Formats: sequence, structure tokens, C-alpha cells
Amino acid sequence: MSSLNYFFIVIIFLGSSIYGTHAADPSFDRGNAKGTIEKMICSDGGLAALDLRLAEVYAAATQKAANKNPSMLRAEQRGWIKGRNDCWKSPDKRKCVDQSYRRRIAELQARYRLVTANGPFWYACDGDTRNEVTITFFETDPPTLEAERGDQVSLMYLEPSGSGTKYQGRNESLWEHQG
Repeated sequence: MSSLNYFFIVIIFLGSSIYGTHAADPSFDRGNAKGTIEKMICSDGGLAALDLRLAEVYAAATQKAANKNPSMLRAEQRGWIKGRNDCWKSPDKRKCVDQSYRRRIAELQARYRLVTANGPFWYACDGDTRNEVTITFFETDPPTLEAERGDQVSLMYLEPSGSGTKYQGRNESLWEHQG
């Protein structure tokens, strides 16, 4: 490549970087943004990008849920939005919103099998097959797993741990330590 062509490519790249720095538009109309959190999403390019990503993942989940119970998914999404908007109460609003988006994206990807799954694996608690738990790991961000025991299913997220690997759900956890 001639040095002149290289020069123009660099100028074009730099020009697009300089002029392309405005915040991304979220999936909802900025003009209809209500409350502190929606306005924050509109003004923060990172949060707007997460909102767009969630819209894509939600659309894919909606397609998968079409024959099951799509009204349940819509109701869950409305509940999630209400929870996200409650981040106005958090001392670190941005971090709360960011984490809320990341967890919701991971949840939809795992529940509707939109990403690579590893497993299932079977564990017998205390060596008793009556206490068997089926675990499926998902390549989400943050990493997740789905644990099934009897007719109960729990989604758990990878949490920081002093040692071993720990996944935490609402009322349960899976902690692997030294195999």
C-alpha cells in the first residue's frame, strides 16, 4: 500500500473516531424518557449500548418463547424495567443500571438457550442420588448456570470468591472447591 493511501485511511479512521463519539441511542425513544434512570441511559453511550444489546437478546428470546408463554416473558420484562428504574435509589446509580442490564442479558441468554451451554452435569449431594442436582453452565457475561433439582430450577451468577468457584442464586448457591 502506498504511503499516500495509508495516510488517507488513517485520516478517515481518525475522522470517524472524532465525529463518531456521540452517545448511542437506546432502544426506546429519547423523547419519551421518564425518570432519572431512563434519562441517564439516554446520555450515557455505554448504558445505551447495553440497552440496545438487551433489545436484541429480548427479541431472540421472544422468538424462542413464541410457542410457550410469550405473555409471561413480557410481564417479566416489565418487572425487570421497574427493577432497573429502582436503581435511582442506589448510591452508585450507573453501576446499578450497568449490572442490571448485564444480569438480564445473561438471564435471557441462559433461560432461552441463546448461547453455548456446557452440560448437563449431575451432582449427588452428600453422595445420595435422591439429592441429585443437574447443572448446565452458560457462556454468558457474567457466567451463569442453571441448577435443577426435582421440579425447581434456579439461575445462578458467578460471584467473586476467596477460593474455588461460587455461583449465587436468589436463595441458593453452588460452591466448587478443589474439585
